[in-house]
Amino acid sequence: MSQKFDVVVIGAGPGGYVAAIKAAQLGLKTACIEKYQDKDGKLALGGTCLNVGCIPSKALLDSSWKYHEAEEGFKVHGIEVKGLAMDVPAMIARKAGIVKNLTGGIAALFKANGVTQLEGHGKLLANKQVEVTGIDGTVQVVEAAHVIIASGSKPIDIPPAPVDQDVIVDSTGALEFQSVPKKLGVIGAGVIGLELGSVWARLGAEVTVIEAQDKFLPTADEQIAKEALKTLTKQGLNIRLGARVTGSEVKKKQVTVNFTDATGEQKLTFDKLIVAVGRRPVTQDLLAADSGVNLDERGFIFVDDNCATSVPGVYAIGDVVRGPMLAHKASEEGVMVAERIAGHKVQMNYDLIPGVIYTHPEIAWVGKNEQQLKAEGVEINVGTFPFAASGRAMAANDTGGLVKVIADAKTDRVLGVHVIGPSAAELVQQGAIAMEFGSSAEDLGLMVFSHPTLSEALHEAALAVNGHAIHIANRKKR
Repeated sequence: MSQKFDVVVIGAGPGGYVAAIKAAQLGLKTACIEKYQDKDGKLALGGTCLNVGCIPSKALLDSSWKYHEAEEGFKVHGIEVKGLAMDVPAMIARKAGIVKNLTGGIAALFKANGVTQLEGHGKLLANKQVEVTGIDGTVQVVEAAHVIIASGSKPIDIPPAPVDQDVIVDSTGALEFQSVPKKLGVIGAGVIGLELGSVWARLGAEVTVIEAQDKFLPTADEQIAKEALKTLTKQGLNIRLGARVTGSEVKKKQVTVNFTDATGEQKLTFDKLIVAVGRRPVTQDLLAADSGVNLDERGFIFVDDNCATSVPGVYAIGDVVRGPMLAHKASEEGVMVAERIAGHKVQMNYDLIPGVIYTHPEIAWVGKNEQQLKAEGVEINVGTFPFAASGRAMAANDTGGLVKVIADAKTDRVLGVHVIGPSAAELVQQGAIAMEFGSSAEDLGLMVFSHPTLSEALHEAALAVNGHAIHIANRKKR
């Protein structure tokens, strides 16, 4: 006789495990299915984010930045470092330890909240039944009143550069280098490519980023993207825009990459090549033909604004559905769906999902950018404040970048906050909170910000929207 649950979640990534915990907290009998195993062959919860994505990449970014600071940034503070060396295997081992602690923490949270953990591959059948195929091949079918699909995504492969996880790697392989490559190529100048390229550039690699698009960071505000390109180039990333890869050849532990750009056919040879051209939803063997759940034209599961599929009682969240592939977006969708299953009519504000690139300086934004608003014909006022004028940034010797606040010219309501600079992710979140409550630029300007803090840059940018900044000269309004 099959087990019966109120909620069955397929996938234990940042969307799935959060949905499962929330559903259990709301009194629903919940099971969560996961098949991912670590190097030791043990079940590892947390999905891409915790195992081979957000968390391990940030661990390497922090380690590599500390090395870079010791090498380049300590002198100005009067600190002299002699005999500096980087133990790459130790850095990788530290990263692995962090991942292990966090994935183990999810298992503990499942136990504490009464979530039943099912190990294996989940497949949705008809009538909200879910087939679970264990690692040993055994099959069981569980029944659910509600199903939440949170199967996530995986890196996109491109025929001109087939991944072998040795010389040509994807984002997962790039987290496991045991030494610093002398010459590193990165295909894709998106979030993943820039972050991973930054890690190894700080440690001494000669990094070339090959990007097919002509514009750098096209989804970011143009002013912020321009500043980012200038800064990252100065840091040593050779970013080649409008360059389309046409082929590659691995020979003697090196890879030669062929690509075309505005000047014609080009060829570069690297010790390692990272393919970071995006991710695609994981739907292989996920849906039985009679499950009733439909995919859209791009291969994502079709859902409405509340993540409901075409089958009543079946939902899908995270990277497997429309919208940005972000862990925090997946988590909040998981909470929303669990709440709605429990009868609470909550909704999620998709207009205020922050985006962050954890380079240094960080790049972050929330809301709409200047080019979007102008294209929509919205009259706006813009205020900016450079970290070069921030006392706290000066004290930290971290003065690159700026804060930009965009407000409606008629209502003064804040429509977007964009930051490149120290703690950009934290500052943008302050802007997101303000925007969630409909704050005006004047509201932000009237708030008391502690001194000295980096947050004062947001305060001054908000004041600058209406020409009231204190610590920079205000631009005259036309």
